[in-house]
Amino acid sequence: MDALRHGWPLAIEGAPLLQPVETAFSEISGEAMLISATRAATLKLANQREAAVPRTPILLRGAESFDLSAALAVADPALDLQSPLKGPFKALPLAWEEQARAALELARIAGILPAFLVDPAGAAEAASLEVGDLAAFADPARLHIASRARLPVAAAEDAHIVAFRSPDDTREHVALIIGEQRVDRPPLVRLHSECLTGDILGSLKCDCGPQLDAALHAMAQEADRGGWGVLLYMRQEGRGIGLVNKLRAYRLQDQGFDTVDANTRLGLPDEARDFPTAARMLSLLGVKEIRLMTNNPAKVAALEAEGVEVSERVAHSLPDNPHNARYLATKRDRAGHLLP
Repeated sequence: MDALRHGWPLAIEGAPLLQPVETAFSEISGEAMLISATRAATLKLANQREAAVPRTPILLRGAESFDLSAALAVADPALDLQSPLKGPFKALPLAWEEQARAALELARIAGILPAFLVDPAGAAEAASLEVGDLAAFADPARLHIASRARLPVAAAEDAHIVAFRSPDDTREHVALIIGEQRVDRPPLVRLHSECLTGDILGSLKCDCGPQLDAALHAMAQEADRGGWGVLLYMRQEGRGIGLVNKLRAYRLQDQGFDTVDANTRLGLPDEARDFPTAARMLSLLGVKEIRLMTNNPAKVAALEAEGVEVSERVAHSLPDNPHNARYLATKRDRAGHLLP
C-alpha cells in the first residue's frame, strides 16, 4: 500500500505496468488508462452495457495520449466542473481483467483514487506482485491477537482491549470487551468502522460519534445486568474507502450529491467494509453467537454469511441533526437501513 501512495507503479504478473494517477510524477504519460466502470459511467465514457459495478475495470483510450493533467481530469471528480475532458474516449477490450480488478482493489485499500495509467512512459521502478498476493493480504485467517490489556473507559472502568494484527496489513483492529466474558450468554456486539471526523472531532455530518458513545454505554448497562458486550473497532475509514476519499465524498456532497452518488463519482463502492475480518475477530475471542447492534439488515446477513450466529438485531438509531438528516435518509432510502 505504501508503494502506491509513494507513486510506485505496479507490475502485476500478466498485465502491463500500471501507474497510479493520483501519486504519479508530473513527467509521466500513457496511451491508455484503467478506471472503474462507475467512474466511467459518471463521465459517460463507457458503453452502458458494461456492468456498473464499482470495481469492474475499464480500459480507456483517448484521441490523444494522457499526460498527468489529462489523466487527473479523468480520475478526480473534484475536477469534473473545472477541466473539460479532451475526448472522444473509447473503452477497449481488456485481456487482463483479473489483474485489473486487483489493481483497483489495491487502490481502494491504499485510499487513493482508483485510476491508473497503463504502460506509461517515464515510470519509476515498479513494485512487483501476483494476483494471488491480494488474496493473501486480505485473508482473514492471517489475523491474530497481538496484545491484550485492561483499559478503563468512561462508560466502563473494568473494560479490556484486545488488539489484532495481520502480517501484511498495517491496519490494527481492536475489540473492547465490557463485562465478564461468558459462554452461556451471547454478547451485545457493535461493529464500528473507524471515523476520525465523527469519533474524534465530533462531526455532525454523520452519526458515528453518537453511535459509538451510545453503544459503549449500552454495553455497560448490559454488564450491570450480568451480561457483556464487545465493540469491534475496525480500521476501515469511510466504510472502507479511506479518510482522504471520504473527505472527497464530503466535498461532492456539498455540491448536492448524496453519499451513494458521491462514492460512485469517485469510482468507489458505497460498501467496502471487511466483514470476514470482523467475523475472524469474534472467532479469535471465542464468540460464536451475538446480539448485534445495527440498523442495517445487510450487516446481519454479511456476518451470518461468515459463520457468525446473530440471535438478535438490536436497533441502534439516534436523533438526526440538520447536518446529517440527508445522510441518514439516504441510508434508509437507498441502503435499506431500518431508520424512522
